[in-house]
Amino acid sequence: MGKNTHFAGAGPSQRQLRVGELIRRTLADVLNRGDIHDPDLNRMSITVGEVQTSPDLKIATAYVLPLGGHGKEEALDALKRNKGELRRAIGKVTALKFTPDLRFRIDETFDQMDETRRLFGQTHVKQDLDD
Repeated sequence: MGKNTHFAGAGPSQRQLRVGELIRRTLADVLNRGDIHDPDLNRMSITVGEVQTSPDLKIATAYVLPLGGHGKEEALDALKRNKGELRRAIGKVTALKFTPDLRFRIDETFDQMDETRRLFGQTHVKQDLDD
């Protein structure tokens, strides 16, 4: 299931969106502060672009990207290795009955934005836009 592909229905509910954003902010804060007891993870600067939750809120998929897009596999490995500690940090902040199981995926939208910027920077594209 890729990013922006939601579970059955017309897309995520307001509750899914709220919980996903709360988890995204919590993960970003925890990673930014270096609260996890893993020096490898704390050395990395990881952006959490989006978190999508399943309709039952039992699974949360975090779309992440290490700074500069380098070391993607190492970042995913470090996040997976520390999933339990990250879940506990989320559990302290959310008032959910069950803390969702965390999944981590590379956020490909950053690559797409870079490609879009590159295309807009090309001379012939600029000329078309200015016309």
